[in-house]
Amino acid sequence: MKIERIGIDQKDEIKKLFASVFTIAPWNDDWSDENQLDRYIIDLIGQGYSLTYGLYDGAELIGVSMGYIKHWYTGTEYYIDELCIRTDRQGEGIGTFFLAEIENAMKELGLKQIFLQTEAHVPAYEFYKKNGFTELEGHVSFAKEL
Repeated sequence: MKIERIGIDQKDEIKKLFASVFTIAPWNDDWSDENQLDRYIIDLIGQGYSLTYGLYDGAELIGVSMGYIKHWYTGTEYYIDELCIRTDRQGEGIGTFFLAEIENAMKELGLKQIFLQTEAHVPAYEFYKKNGFTELEGHVSFAKEL
């Protein structure tokens, strides 16, 4: 397996993997609106500050990390918006390998931190804790329906 920095040229491949993971349990996101999904992926991978990595097993994309570089007072960080491993490959240690490779790539770029958010009631929560991420005390996410 190897990681590669990828982008807009791999949009369709990324969309397919992303939808296959996040439209089933435990996420059950409704990505049936193809145009909305297309715009979301472009938002994540098509900006000047976007930073996207793909994990390949041979020629097959089995993991993706979509985020961006953020300049913060504590140093420049990689803010991961979405990270996933193909569902049928989860539980094999592939996600841990992918995160370690991303960390190595961030160190090479001189970045100081990786930041991400997840939900407390999904397996990803324990996965990130197991891989050395710490929950930020006092950090709260807000949303408001319009």
